[in-house]
Amino acid sequence: MARKYSKKASKKVERAMRERKRGQLRSGRSRKKVTSRKQAIAIGLSEARRAGEDVPPPPAPRGKKKGKKKATQKKRATRRTAAKKRTQTKRATRKKSTRAKRTTKKRGATKRKTRGRGRRKA
Repeated sequence: MARKYSKKASKKVERAMRERKRGQLRSGRSRKKVTSRKQAIAIGLSEARRAGEDVPPPPAPRGKKKGKKKATQKKRATRRTAAKKRTQTKRATRKKSTRAKRTTKKRGATKRKTRGRGRRKA
């Protein structure tokens, strides 16, 4: 049976484990200190993947994530509806302002026309 991970990949994991023991291994953007053994292994494997070593892809997320997915979808939906409402109100205010401008122009024009004829339109 063939090796699951390449020798270089195991070296990367080894290095990550040593760094964790010394307290020098840090994670991601936050650069927080890694104390978990599993997280140290995961960091070593991801570095090996980036280097192009023979490492199988990370496992797919488990069943518990589904609830979180739905919650995030709901949040996105509420954000979308809120954004739509904002744009609708913006459009409505634009329409009102343009209507007001048009009606004032029309009123002035009709008054001028009626003056010449001697009668007013209702």
